[in-house]
Amino acid sequence: MTKKTYLRRLASEAEKLFAGRTIEQYAAICYRRCAGEKDVQILLITSRDSGRWVIPKGWPMAGKLPHQVAEREAWEEAGVKGKVRKKSFGYYTYLKSLDTGDTVPSVVQVHLLEVAGLDDRFPEQGQRQRQWFSPNEAAARVREPELKSLLRMVQAAVTPDR
Repeated sequence: MTKKTYLRRLASEAEKLFAGRTIEQYAAICYRRCAGEKDVQILLITSRDSGRWVIPKGWPMAGKLPHQVAEREAWEEAGVKGKVRKKSFGYYTYLKSLDTGDTVPSVVQVHLLEVAGLDDRFPEQGQRQRQWFSPNEAAARVREPELKSLLRMVQAAVTPDR
């Protein structure tokens, strides 16, 4: 039996996507400008379950707008302090594994967050690793094709006169 590729698994769930049977989440691409340089770096964290590289993301929260949720998740999952943009940067889709064992497509609204600092004490410390990457390195580390594209566009989106 051949192993299903990620894209093949996602395509097999397309019916759910088109029928609107998806979940919605909000995420932050956390970036920083390197001192004295135009280049930026992107912070990735590991997921708690599989240890793969991801960006901070979470579920809608009562009373919070999408960009506020993204900012909150960046704090809880990575100890990020910074300024989040209200306008979404883009979207990506991935397959969320539920506690029941089922998978459901998740549409993730992504916001850019410029990191002012990292706190070493945050709610999920010890449960995740965090590491800085160039945009291309970050794109190579994540699994989701649409997220790869978003990560590659960060440099141009945050650098004036480029």
